Amino acid sequence: MSIAPADERRRAAWNAAWQALGARADGLDALLSALLACYREPHRHYHTVQHLDECFERLAPLRDRAAHPAEVEVALWFHDAVYDVQRHDNEARSATWAVDALTARGVGAAAAQRVHRLVMATRHSAPTDTPDETLLVDVDLSILGADPARFDEYERQIRAEYAWVPEPVFRARRRAVLEQFLARERLYGTPPLAALLERPARENLARSIARLAA
Repeated sequence: MSIAPADERRRAAWNAAWQALGARADGLDALLSALLACYREPHRHYHTVQHLDECFERLAPLRDRAAHPAEVEVALWFHDAVYDVQRHDNEARSATWAVDALTARGVGAAAAQRVHRLVMATRHSAPTDTPDETLLVDVDLSILGADPARFDEYERQIRAEYAWVPEPVFRARRRAVLEQFLARERLYGTPPLAALLERPARENLARSIARLAA
């Protein structure tokens, strides 16, 4: 079976990150295939390979800002590995999977635990503790500052993932989530992303909140 060019590019980036960590290569192809299968699960509409690719595009020019760039990349691969909208432990399960994969391939405990904390930071429920965590969280939230057409597509994708939630309930809860983001003093802590995305993100959030309140 032939491999799509996009998957070839993903595989090259994946292997480079693990090589930078000094990991053993055994089973890496199968692990990547398992991860990509997760991101292609039929119940996903936003948390897909599209989101993954967009995150890596945002990360690429900022990679050198990371203290541990390969760890940030591996955490990004795993950050939405487990995604079930009716559970509240997706990040914890994804982080555990990442640590198990790293440990099985000889990556040290300190690096594995940093990756665990990176994945957990994408819960977006607490301030980040390190610049690497801030970078990863900012990349994950970069969709908020996308152009209006892509942001509106993102909002439709989120609604599709929660299709089982009644419309009035969804609108109220989604509005509350977006209002929490808009109320933050700043959305992005990585200076280049703040300069590029802070204003459009706030405009997108305000527009979506108004639409949900209508």
